[in-house]
Amino acid sequence: MTGTAVVVGAGVGGLATALGLRRAGWTVTILERRKELERYGTAFGIHPTAQAALDRLGVGEPFRARAVPYRSARIRTPQGKVMARLPLERIERKAGRPELLISRPYLIDALLAELRAFGDVPLKLGENVREVDALLVDNDLVVGADGIHSAVRAACPGDRRSGPRRVGSVAWIGVADFESGVHGETWGTGRFFGMTPIEPGRTNWYATVPEATTAQELRRLFEGWHDPIPRILAETDPATWIRYEMRHLFPALPAFVDRGKVALVGDAAHAMTPNLGQGACTAILDAEALTRAVAGHGRAGLPSALRTYDAERRRSAQRIAFASRTLHRFMTTERTRLRDALVRTLPS
Repeated sequence: MTGTAVVVGAGVGGLATALGLRRAGWTVTILERRKELERYGTAFGIHPTAQAALDRLGVGEPFRARAVPYRSARIRTPQGKVMARLPLERIERKAGRPELLISRPYLIDALLAELRAFGDVPLKLGENVREVDALLVDNDLVVGADGIHSAVRAACPGDRRSGPRRVGSVAWIGVADFESGVHGETWGTGRFFGMTPIEPGRTNWYATVPEATTAQELRRLFEGWHDPIPRILAETDPATWIRYEMRHLFPALPAFVDRGKVALVGDAAHAMTPNLGQGACTAILDAEALTRAVAGHGRAGLPSALRTYDAERRRSAQRIAFASRTLHRFMTTERTRLRDALVRTLPS
């Protein structure tokens, strides 16, 4: 027996959850507070485990049609000296498939296309949810996929202590209209710069710097760093750069579910710093695990389904969030000599 669900938030986690629930036969409505979907072009790294989850959600083929492999990357000093490899080759050997990178709009489009194929999943924009209890009156399940400032999480009695916390850094991201030929991350003192593929002829880049840094100061902070970092910053228009304050959710939630009728996924449940590149992956894994549990238990067994979801995902996602925050501290330390010596001991 299936039921009705409302998904609050139309990012990757929300759309993937809506898709999984609809494929399980549930009646689903999506509410999004923005008047249009976020479509900025940063690249998501999708680990093989999350790729498998997309396959189970039925969106693997259109996802792979727009994704590019990420097979080789290095950690460098600002002078360009290689300190270590990112473990991409090991990931591919173990999983039998490479890490894949995809532009956010392409992943959103793939999920939307699969949802629209059903023809009966309303996506209501400009819906600023405040009263979660009102949603529970007309729905068997409410899913909070509404990000780090989640209104759904705020309505869960056991989650009131958790909230967004600053980490003291900001990230600037952009896309250069040329292929850099150099991929990976360059670690300096209190800042770092990363470059990845995104699609043929373009390079995704990101820079993490102290919180007070302005766009005008960004180029100066990376003057003298190895090529092509200065060129990327010189040849991309600052008007296209995206700035966001790096935050994480703290303290960790005691549960991702509430009252047998509410579940949290993605950043609403475990917002993390982007250092491990796992934000989109964990949201996809949350969505697939939640909808698989709901499909397996049915409407009558919804409380058991939510407990199953919480048991499968909470500790795993929170370990990744903790590891990402720890890595951020390590990458941005002022004690670069010790850090770099440790990095050079990593297996190649």
